[in-house]
Amino acid sequence: MLFNTAEYILFFLIAVFIYFIIPGKLRGLWLLVSSCWFYANWNRTYLLLLLFTAAVSYLTGAFLAKMKDAGRRRAVLTAGILLQLLLLIYFKYTMFLLQAGGHLLRVFHASVPQEGFAFASGILLPVGISFFTFKSLSYMIDVYRGTIEAERSPLVYGLYIAFFPQLAAGPIDRPADLIPQLKNLAVLGRPDHERITGGMTIMLWGFFMKMVIADRIAIFADTVFDSYFLYGTAQLLTAAIAYAIQIYCDFAGYSLISIGTARVLGITVKDNFTAPYMAMSVREFWRRWHISLSSWFRDYVYIPLGGSRCSRLRKWLNIMITMSVSGLWHGAGGRFILWGALHGIYQILEDILARPLSGFLERIHAKTASFSYRFGKRLLTFAAVDLAWIFFRCSSFKDALLYIYRMFTGFRPAAFIDGSLYDLGLSVQEFHILLCALALLAVVDHKQYTQGRRIDALAASQSLWFRWLFLIGLFTAVWVFGIYGPAFSGSAFIYLQF
Repeated sequence: MLFNTAEYILFFLIAVFIYFIIPGKLRGLWLLVSSCWFYANWNRTYLLLLLFTAAVSYLTGAFLAKMKDAGRRRAVLTAGILLQLLLLIYFKYTMFLLQAGGHLLRVFHASVPQEGFAFASGILLPVGISFFTFKSLSYMIDVYRGTIEAERSPLVYGLYIAFFPQLAAGPIDRPADLIPQLKNLAVLGRPDHERITGGMTIMLWGFFMKMVIADRIAIFADTVFDSYFLYGTAQLLTAAIAYAIQIYCDFAGYSLISIGTARVLGITVKDNFTAPYMAMSVREFWRRWHISLSSWFRDYVYIPLGGSRCSRLRKWLNIMITMSVSGLWHGAGGRFILWGALHGIYQILEDILARPLSGFLERIHAKTASFSYRFGKRLLTFAAVDLAWIFFRCSSFKDALLYIYRMFTGFRPAAFIDGSLYDLGLSVQEFHILLCALALLAVVDHKQYTQGRRIDALAASQSLWFRWLFLIGLFTAVWVFGIYGPAFSGSAFIYLQF
């Protein structure tokens, strides 16, 4: 069940209505039942996988809480982690591992059995497996470290894993943040006008980002990327920028719908995106992009490897390992690993150049607080991030290299102004609608970057008449330009495949 469907809206309204009218002590059970139904709507069989994952991590936490011997606790944690990771590897990486093994066999001129590939092609990727697996891992590790106590209630823990706003594509909330709220639903779940209005505002903005911007700009990006060999610099460069905007609005839109849904229910979920394309370094970009995942890798991969409290070479190695693993998490393929490695290289270069660049700027008396300097840093950061997105989007490493080659060799300046950009799936009218939507997005993101206020806080700070006018206008924009727009092409959220 996708968020951007009438089916989800109906499910949400029914689930919330019943949630508010039933006794407080039954709200957790109702949310768990609703979450299981929500997931079963995709695949009933894989609901068993979700429940099995929850059971394994719950029991692992229970055993860890009772054990005192360090060796046994370590063994139990290792067994729990391995079981979770083996399931993830089986469903997500079987084909990738077979392909890698096949390439290795060809190097030694050995025959490659085809039966394994036929078997792997029949494995369906369960929706959200990467997300609920990581939630399970963080719970087990935190119980082992002693940062949280093992949850005794199977109902509360099951709801932590299966909570439907986060189930398919995050955010990956930590157990210390979410479980205490789920145990206090009798109080948190009481209807509150300001909270419900704020949650609905966040949801509406998420629908706007997904349905008005992401789905519309995807038409342009897909047209060019799918036939990149037909186009020159103007089209390829514009499509690369379009895809960067698409994936941001697609995933940030999903996250906002998730956060808004949870807020209506009385549950606070942390922001997952905070104006990432306004970052002035790649490191800052990762503090603002998919925050729940980047912080997860920081706490459970980067810091255990040694973090930055080691030699510079070891620190750089830790960065490369963390970012490469992050790339592999996003997709089972070499181009995803390369995408993650590129971001690791970017951060290492920033680290290497930080001191000499600072000295150089001091010597030339550069005005580092000026708009032009900050804009230049943002532009450079976006260019680096956008270059990496090409490897993420193209279907193969070879296609990505050819795309970049044509982008730098097919320069024809007239293509930017001769109207040829209007022949790539979007009419002049749709293009102008998109530009207006992007202008509004830029204003909202700038406010969030400079003031730290999300769309709901921005709306709440205005007068009542303006707030309602804004909400009605936003709803109308989603309804007219998102659902029934002439170029509307509804699609699944990109991060559901991860």
